[in-house]
Amino acid sequence: MIIDELGRWREYGVLPRLQRAFELLESPGAAGWPDGRLEMDGDLIIAMPQRYATKSPAEGKWEAHRRYIDIQYIVAGGEKMGWANVASLVPTTTFDVAKDVGFYSGTGDLVTVRAGMFAMFFPHDAHMPCLHADGAASAVRKIVMKVAVE
Repeated sequence: MIIDELGRWREYGVLPRLQRAFELLESPGAAGWPDGRLEMDGDLIIAMPQRYATKSPAEGKWEAHRRYIDIQYIVAGGEKMGWANVASLVPTTTFDVAKDVGFYSGTGDLVTVRAGMFAMFFPHDAHMPCLHADGAASAVRKIVMKVAVE
């Protein structure tokens, strides 16, 4: 997992496909992308702009992906996101290869991600997104960039 401000992504020496995803996030119109699923490079880079109200940690679910790295960029608002190593969690469902998602139970750590920041989750990183940042529901505008690892 990496958490930082969007303007510092270059400091990580990212691979070309991740570089392209970050460049798309920094493009002038990115904050205005419509909610939904936008294929930016076929199924190799997918943007998923979304708006929602945060939820309590009790409502959260640990999830992880195998085919994609998630870059979760907060455009407006803020949320807590959970992190845990997948190996430390217990699967609660069979991994859905078609949807590239598995769900887990266990414990991990929470970090706060606010507007202008991103969190990047690799396949070994389970995450629990969309949680209250300040103890109560708040509105969030986020873009999740799904970047294929292969």
